[in-house]
Amino acid sequence: MKRFSRRTEDFVCEHCNTEVKGNGYTNHCPHCLYSKHVDINPGDRASDCGGLMEPIDIEQKNGGYIVIQRCLRCGFIRKNKITAEDNFEAVLNIIRHKTTLLRKG
Repeated sequence: MKRFSRRTEDFVCEHCNTEVKGNGYTNHCPHCLYSKHVDINPGDRASDCGGLMEPIDIEQKNGGYIVIQRCLRCGFIRKNKITAEDNFEAVLNIIRHKTTLLRKG
C-alpha cells in the first residue's frame, strides 16, 4: 500500500539551479518541473537512485494538470500534480514539444 509521507524540505534544483522553498508537498521544481528520484513511495526518501526526473508529458485530469516525469538514470516513471505555484509556461512548453514530435513522427 502506498503511503504519503509529508516532508518539508528546501532544495536547489539540479537542472536549473532554482532555489525552491518546500511546503511539505513540494515534489518538483516549480520553474522547470524537474525533480529528483529519491522516493519509492511519495515522501519516503527510500530510493537510492538519485537520478534527475525529466518532465516528459502533461495529462489533464479533473480540470487540473499532471506532469509525467521519467528518471534519466533508471527510467522510473512518476506523476505529480501541477500547482498554482508552478510555471505554466513550462507546462505549455512540454505540450508544445510533444505536439511537435507527433507531427514529425
